[in-house]
Amino acid sequence: MSTMNISLPEGLKNFVDQQVSERGYATSSEYVRELIRRDQDRARLRGLLLEGASSPASMPADDQYFDSLRARIAGSAGR
Repeated sequence: MSTMNISLPEGLKNFVDQQVSERGYATSSEYVRELIRRDQDRARLRGLLLEGASSPASMPADDQYFDSLRARIAGSAGR
């Protein structure tokens, strides 16, 4: 594992320390790693949403479409 040192103003350091103690993180590094992972997840989701938004629609998302999804879900719940 690589090491990275960061400098924080006192107010931010106090906030990090508070989050570590209140949220049950073992260390400030664990807290920062979690924040970075969440940011990676958001970036991935954003990419997928943009990709989906720019792709052609395969079928209209109307009442009939959502009814068919509900029916598929109801059918798979009984298995």
